[in-house]
Amino acid sequence: MFEVREKPDLVERAVLVGFYFDKAEEEEARELLLELEELVDTLGIGVVGMELVHVRNKNRAFICGTGKADEIVARAKERESDCLIVDNGLSPSQQKNWEGIAEVTVIDREEVILDIFAQRATTREAQLQVDLARMEYALPRMARMWGHLDREGGGGSGGTGAAARGMGEQQIEVDRRLARTRISRVKRELEEVQKQRQTRRKEREKQAVPHAAIVGYTNAGKSTLLNKLSGSEVYEADQLFATLDPTTRRIELPGGQPLLLTDTVGFVRNLPHRLVEAFKSTLEEAVLADFLIHVLDASDPGVEAFHATTLEVLEELGAKDKPMVTVLNKVDRLGDEKEEVLEKFPGAVLISARSGIGIEDLVQACEKQLAHRVRRRTYRIPQSRGDLLNLLHNDGKVLNTNYEQNDVIITAVVSSVLGGKLEDFLEETSA
Repeated sequence: MFEVREKPDLVERAVLVGFYFDKAEEEEARELLLELEELVDTLGIGVVGMELVHVRNKNRAFICGTGKADEIVARAKERESDCLIVDNGLSPSQQKNWEGIAEVTVIDREEVILDIFAQRATTREAQLQVDLARMEYALPRMARMWGHLDREGGGGSGGTGAAARGMGEQQIEVDRRLARTRISRVKRELEEVQKQRQTRRKEREKQAVPHAAIVGYTNAGKSTLLNKLSGSEVYEADQLFATLDPTTRRIELPGGQPLLLTDTVGFVRNLPHRLVEAFKSTLEEAVLADFLIHVLDASDPGVEAFHATTLEVLEELGAKDKPMVTVLNKVDRLGDEKEEVLEKFPGAVLISARSGIGIEDLVQACEKQLAHRVRRRTYRIPQSRGDLLNLLHNDGKVLNTNYEQNDVIITAVVSSVLGGKLEDFLEETSA
């Protein structure tokens, strides 16, 4: 597979190409091409040109017609581009055809995202998930990869694409078998890692602490928000996919209820399906959460499209109907368009995660989501039951403690689950 990270000198100047098939989709296609520019910039590749092409009749070989393909390649050569990046998905044969006429590397949106994910994954699980997605993407493209590697020579004009062919079919089949074996091994390793995470999650669930997942479009400010709410230092950056690995932090709400917050990987339009599959276990945090905090960048003109994209991915994960707190972040960047944005998202909480504006309102909204789960209770617990006392301190909010002979009288805010465990020691119910 194309490796930007391991071959940084291979690509320096890219031309981006986006195809659309309905005139009504032109503006959306333009926005997607601009988003692709951000993705490519994340990889450190310079963009020297952009081509937005309307296609009336889809061509199986190039998407567009051969004449238009030749025009695109000619303009790319004029700009001394060493890479064409197509915003649409390319089949292995289309990728091969483009490289055949361009004589430079040709990749698509999916490969760009896969390479970004490969750079950003830090935990073992995320790395395995990325490896699996990349290998499954690369397997049907083995012949193209051989063209890049050029292990057996094969002439060519100095390009990194199809100009350098000539490998033996037998060796390709050997490599394909090795790749399939590696895919099977990675799947087994991933299953083991996921079992370990499920064990940790079950331990967390036993504590009866409610859980909220922070979801939203990439670069909406989710990690910044987690840091602001928890006082932690989760990695954050003004770039796409700054967070790939889920990070969980515990906070305490004003009423004393503890809450686990998990930052999740950001969504993006046209997210490759194999990445949704590969990261389903990571995104399960959204599925299993008690409620979701959906963060939107209010200052971005595409905020409505981003909102729709996130809901689409959540629906695919089976989490669309979860209780949700919608958050409009970066409101301090809004000008005259503020009222218009607010009308589009009635009931949303307005915040600036960076400056802290509206954070108290968000905390109150989170507490409201859990109002049905917590009660103020008073318990009489024998001093010999240190296990129960520890449980109250760890999973509830102790408000008052008194001692009476060999008993401890504790007033605390507890969840319904924790309250059920302590029901036999209930002394009285407070409002």
